[in-house]
Amino acid sequence: MIEISENTSNSDDSVKHQQVTKEFLRIVNDLRIKHDASPMSLNTALKFLMARKFDLNRALALYDAHESTRFREGLTNFDPEKEPLKSELESGKFTVLPKRDANGAAIAMFTACKHLPNVTSHQITLQGVVYQLDIALEEIETQRNGIVFIYNMFNSRYANFDYELSQKILGLLKGAYPARLKKVLIVTAPLWFKAPFRILRLFVREKLRDRVFMINIPQLSDHIPLPSLPIELGGQLAVDHLAWLNHCHAIRPKIINELYDLASQNYPLCSTNALHNGLIQSVNCTNTLSKSDSNELNSNTSEDDDKLRSSWLGDSPTKDSHHNSNKDDVNNRRERNSVNKPKPENIVMPNNNQNINNDDDNSDSKAYDDSSVKSKGMTLEEFIQYLKVKGRKGLTEEYNEIKMKIPDGTFDNSRLRPNQGKNRYTDVLCYDHSRVRLSTIDDDVNSDYINANFVDGYKQKNAFISTQGPLPKTFPDFWRMIWEQQVLLIVMTTRTVERCKAKCGQYWPLEVNSSVEYGPYRITNNDVQYFTDFNITRLTLVNLESNQTRKVTHMQFLSWPDYGVPHSAYAMLHFRNKVKEEQAKGVSELGESWTGHPLGPPIIVHCSAGIGRTGTFITLDVSINKLEDTGMINIREIVERIRSQRAHSIQMPDQYVFCYLALLEYALSRGLLENVDIAGFEESESD
Repeated sequence: MIEISENTSNSDDSVKHQQVTKEFLRIVNDLRIKHDASPMSLNTALKFLMARKFDLNRALALYDAHESTRFREGLTNFDPEKEPLKSELESGKFTVLPKRDANGAAIAMFTACKHLPNVTSHQITLQGVVYQLDIALEEIETQRNGIVFIYNMFNSRYANFDYELSQKILGLLKGAYPARLKKVLIVTAPLWFKAPFRILRLFVREKLRDRVFMINIPQLSDHIPLPSLPIELGGQLAVDHLAWLNHCHAIRPKIINELYDLASQNYPLCSTNALHNGLIQSVNCTNTLSKSDSNELNSNTSEDDDKLRSSWLGDSPTKDSHHNSNKDDVNNRRERNSVNKPKPENIVMPNNNQNINNDDDNSDSKAYDDSSVKSKGMTLEEFIQYLKVKGRKGLTEEYNEIKMKIPDGTFDNSRLRPNQGKNRYTDVLCYDHSRVRLSTIDDDVNSDYINANFVDGYKQKNAFISTQGPLPKTFPDFWRMIWEQQVLLIVMTTRTVERCKAKCGQYWPLEVNSSVEYGPYRITNNDVQYFTDFNITRLTLVNLESNQTRKVTHMQFLSWPDYGVPHSAYAMLHFRNKVKEEQAKGVSELGESWTGHPLGPPIIVHCSAGIGRTGTFITLDVSINKLEDTGMINIREIVERIRSQRAHSIQMPDQYVFCYLALLEYALSRGLLENVDIAGFEESESD
């Protein structure tokens, strides 16, 4: 048993660390026992705490991410002595070297040329990685000094490269594994790797960016002593991988490996909002949720609407997992199923003769197309040159110019006294000219108000409804809006609780086969699919007054990191593609009963305030559709157009910059660009 005092530098720290450790164990074990999982030991708790420098909230967030990732990637209850994992381990693709770097960090190495993506699944490869890391982390020196990760690309070819797997490994090490990632060394990267690397690096926070190095073999000795480097990489170490594996097999039965068997076999501890919220709400910190949801959230100013995981590249969609669908084909996103499926008898189809936008003040709104903007934008080549000239600093200044413009519209309905309590934040109001009007109840003129605005898509009027995260008092209004606007799909880009603060009410039932009722509506959870970066919940919505039933799909994006934007656009782009697929599927199921726009009814998009992450998602969708249709890019005018319908959309300069870089990554991933050189983009930030 490790004594806590061994992990502290003085007696004051020791007392503080003991208190934090006790609280961490209390919170985690209360949750684990509740779900029939064995209690966590002190040894395992210290791994999470040391990885986050005994910061209680950060350690709990790490535990949450670790538990969720293990469950979703299938990294529990595997047998290293059985195939195909046995052969994967023996391949030597991943190993932990017997020597350490000069600072005492363990050295883990992934040899890319030994990986065959068409032969080995992500799940088996990741099992081989975490199995060995779990053994390495039993050493207190590794817990203290962290891990150096070598991505050895020597002799590798394009056929060996797995973009998604690389993201998963780095995302796991940075944000979902209880060890400190000290350094990432990418060795002898081929030319074809350097273009995507330049893009990915732009999403990395400065602190971690300084720890990622693309180097050649001679430069390795600047980071790791030659006696600790393998001979194949110019060092002096003869690596005996099988001896290391024998050590792993020998030590594993003798330890209580709670990292290996962390998730309950019967229930994923942290795979749903409710459990995540229960974990965070248990934290006894100064900003814990001590008030009701509505009181806590009706604050004076909106929070920056960008919270959650702090992984470098984020997790990618789980390949091969039984929780996931097959790989998406972005090129086929516009195809529609021409076969009309038979309608279930209890499902009522929307009346499409009804005007979706019942606000007469919005009659002059035009769908976003080339005729509704000042210019058609830039080609991809011009876009790259624009990024090089502007740099991050220039784009930030460009965003500030947009932000300084006075809102072009009134907010009179949002400011009416009866409606003020329906606003989550007092400074996030909705325009009168584009607001969504509900039907009035009992001749109450104010009963038509909800904090929501119609926003146009690309060549589609009212493609989206941008709205705030519902408050408990507005749950009935929220579902009334869904019913009246004939919504098929809800896109949620926040968690209900982040950093001990409520961001959105729990307006839908979490548990499968459970139901909730809000006003005259019953909502039933029929099924939940768990993906690495998002969850999809199938709901049935029943109007209790008419006894009519509809299907609604709820999609929640989970991989938006705390204090910023996603560190890679990959997860967001994949999520956006799934959103398009789900909307198309819903429209197809309506068959001939749907006579509206071919792309269907409005998609509801919300975060907490309904302007930050919401605006970013819509901007990306419109920008990608425009690029696909015309080959042109005009992000600034798209953002200005969206802000003219939902005030203050795109809440931070980092979100604006993210839209540019995400579109660049999309073009690169679709083969629209063969090479990218935006050298100096970051340097301009400090000019």
